[in-house]
Amino acid sequence: MGEEIRHPKMASTEDTNTTSGTSTQLVSLVNQAKDGNRSAFAQLVDRFHADVFRMVYYRIRSRADAEDIAQDVFLKAYQKISSINDAARFRGWLFSITLNRIRDYHRKKRFRSLFKVDDENIESHPPVETGSDQPEALDHILREDFWRQIGLILNKLSKMEREVFLLRFFDHLNINEIAGTLKKNESTVKTHLYRALAKFKKEPGIRQLLKEAIQ
Repeated sequence: MGEEIRHPKMASTEDTNTTSGTSTQLVSLVNQAKDGNRSAFAQLVDRFHADVFRMVYYRIRSRADAEDIAQDVFLKAYQKISSINDAARFRGWLFSITLNRIRDYHRKKRFRSLFKVDDENIESHPPVETGSDQPEALDHILREDFWRQIGLILNKLSKMEREVFLLRFFDHLNINEIAGTLKKNESTVKTHLYRALAKFKKEPGIRQLLKEAIQ
């Protein structure tokens, strides 16, 4: 039932994002859903569930929590879809809800830590044995090493630089969509993206890491 998690296929800065969500079909589905058509909304869920799940997972690294948050995102979207003024902006609107849910998750996690309530501080992946009968063991180790290296670099970025970078290269949003998702103007988004890229390029071995992520 859960989504398969692999290395993210990172977008290049020249990508035009062919799934930008501005197609006539998408606009039609959103408008039908606004009118109360549940079948149309179900199609929107099918279309964007994997994107929402991955967006959450990249940021919290827990499969079980990512699945719960994704469900919550679509419940909130269903409740508020009538508030969309421009159906073509549905994708950015949905991702805004997703980021808000992620922030709520982190706030609750910090609150629990204040009272030393750590009942869910586990990684959703079960331990992987490294015996010869485990062909997926090496892939698991490489995946964990990838995330460890990415995490170390992301921690050196400011909050906005990190979010813009993730939205562009992991979630594959274009500049306009990032601006809409974060409710910032495009020039601000570009500034933070360029700063993030500059910091990444200063890291030793980052070119090889990004090359592996794109493959």
